[in-house]
Amino acid sequence: MTIRQATTADLPALMNLIRHVVPLMRKDGNFQWDEHYPNQTVFADDIAKGQLWVTYVDGLLAGVAALTEDQEPEYAQVGFDLNQRAIVTHRLAVDPAFRGRGVALALLAQAEQLAHERGIRFLRIDTNSQNQVTQKLFPKLGYRYAGAITLSFRPGLRFLAYEKQI
Repeated sequence: MTIRQATTADLPALMNLIRHVVPLMRKDGNFQWDEHYPNQTVFADDIAKGQLWVTYVDGLLAGVAALTEDQEPEYAQVGFDLNQRAIVTHRLAVDPAFRGRGVALALLAQAEQLAHERGIRFLRIDTNSQNQVTQKLFPKLGYRYAGAITLSFRPGLRFLAYEKQI
């Protein structure tokens, strides 16, 4: 398994990964993503900002995550101090063909590594209330459930916010 920052050369594989993930999410009642989000423009912007990370297994794209310091203003709904720097994981996805192989764990470990390198003590993440997999994963990795939030750019959906202090 290889983890590295994404480049524009990864965009076709990223869009292919999204085409595999979104139908499964929707089948499970998770409407966080759709045919419009995330899209190539979002990923290209992440790449330009140096905040998109990819995982490859045997030469194939297995997972992706945007590891940023961008916190949603709605995080204040659960008491997060938005003045505290945090590494926030956005757009975490694992290709179904690679589930159960530690891809998400590796990407979340990369988030923690970035926090250590930058002297940041908090990791934050949110997930759709219908995403049962991540709701089990985050606490196992030491993330504390902070509460439910709404996000203005995804109206009608409920998200669960988590934080890990390191």
